[in-house]
Amino acid sequence: MEEQKKIYFASDLHLGLYPYQQSREREKLFVSWLDQVKKDAAGIYLLGDMFDYWYEYKKVVPRGFTRFLGKICEITDSGIPVHYFTGNHDVWIFDYLSSETGVIVHHEPVVKVFDGKKFFIGHGDGLGSGDYSYKLLKAIFTSKFLQFCFSRIHPNLTVAFGQAWSRKSRYSKGISEVFKGEEREQLVKFAKEKLQNEHFDYFVFGHRHLLLDIKLNETSRYINVGDWIFNFSYAVWDGKTMQLKKYKK
Repeated sequence: MEEQKKIYFASDLHLGLYPYQQSREREKLFVSWLDQVKKDAAGIYLLGDMFDYWYEYKKVVPRGFTRFLGKICEITDSGIPVHYFTGNHDVWIFDYLSSETGVIVHHEPVVKVFDGKKFFIGHGDGLGSGDYSYKLLKAIFTSKFLQFCFSRIHPNLTVAFGQAWSRKSRYSKGISEVFKGEEREQLVKFAKEKLQNEHFDYFVFGHRHLLLDIKLNETSRYINVGDWIFNFSYAVWDGKTMQLKKYKK
């Protein structure tokens, strides 16, 4: 990695989450953060659920989020790679974001090596054993046939339905998350199981809305980058160390 350049990770902005005025303020704050980190970024990794609901049509652009999308275009046009991981709220990203904004879209976790360190990076939803009800729901959401049928419905109806579903899902289980302990955190268990067969220096996830830095063994760490609803947090790799930070404008 180029000297003094850094890798940034952020997740769970949930643009469009009710109340909408707070969502707009988060969008402005996140754009301000992007303006700051682009100065020394070698790459930016957005780990999913940047939108609270997102569905792409061939001819229709979802309303809103223009500040965020415009800033992403500016950053990719400058030559800084932006990687976008689909989450459980924005699983329906097809080709609009990649073709229009230049982001590199990932629908599955990826393995990257930075400065000799091996990273396992993803949103985090559905990994590991268990959580079969969600995995069934995700299989339904990713069905090409059902996506085709959904796309035939007028966007005014589908977007309203999707936003209502997402809002109910988020508020029914509570906006904030609570750490369950290492033995009950699904992603921590997944990381430990993964280490039995392959070495990774860092596991980096979003999804849980928590700031977590857990030592898995003598050389491996689990990092959860938090969210932009309560924590306004991110992780940064500076070539030698991985740190969790909170953004203050």
